[in-house]
Amino acid sequence: MRSATAEVTIPSSVDAVEQLFRAYHGLVLRAAYRITGNLTDAEDVLQTVFLRLIGRDGTAPQVENSERYLRRAAINAALDIVRARQVSESAPLPDSLPARGELERSEWRECLRRSLASLSPQAAEIFALRFLEGYSNPEIARMLGVSQVWVAVTVHRTRRRLQKEIRSHIGGKS
Repeated sequence: MRSATAEVTIPSSVDAVEQLFRAYHGLVLRAAYRITGNLTDAEDVLQTVFLRLIGRDGTAPQVENSERYLRRAAINAALDIVRARQVSESAPLPDSLPARGELERSEWRECLRRSLASLSPQAAEIFALRFLEGYSNPEIARMLGVSQVWVAVTVHRTRRRLQKEIRSHIGGKS
């Protein structure tokens, strides 16, 4: 069970961002790593998220929950990196696909990352919060300000889409 987080605002001063960094850098790094699967990319996400906070001007809206904001920012920035990597590294599939059960764990992860990057930002974020970060549907609904039914439908549709896409990548039927 998660402990309640204090309601605070995201400030733009360097000192205040430094305090947030000390409190939440691990959370941001872990969230980014779960999506990118690469420590270097996760560190880039960490840096990007906090540099964006420093660069915010006084007209930017205030955020009420730092942990929630930073987790979502990390997920979105990580998905951006995966999508960019996918475009720059796209290569045709080989003529013969491996038989069912022959893919190694790292291949499964890369296939999932590529499939996740193909989703809409909101569907990818909900999937990441649910299956990579371990939040329940009601928690996600509260985070995003939507109904639990909408989250459940999105999770269901996203899982089906990912299953189809992964099957097409590996050539299997299960």
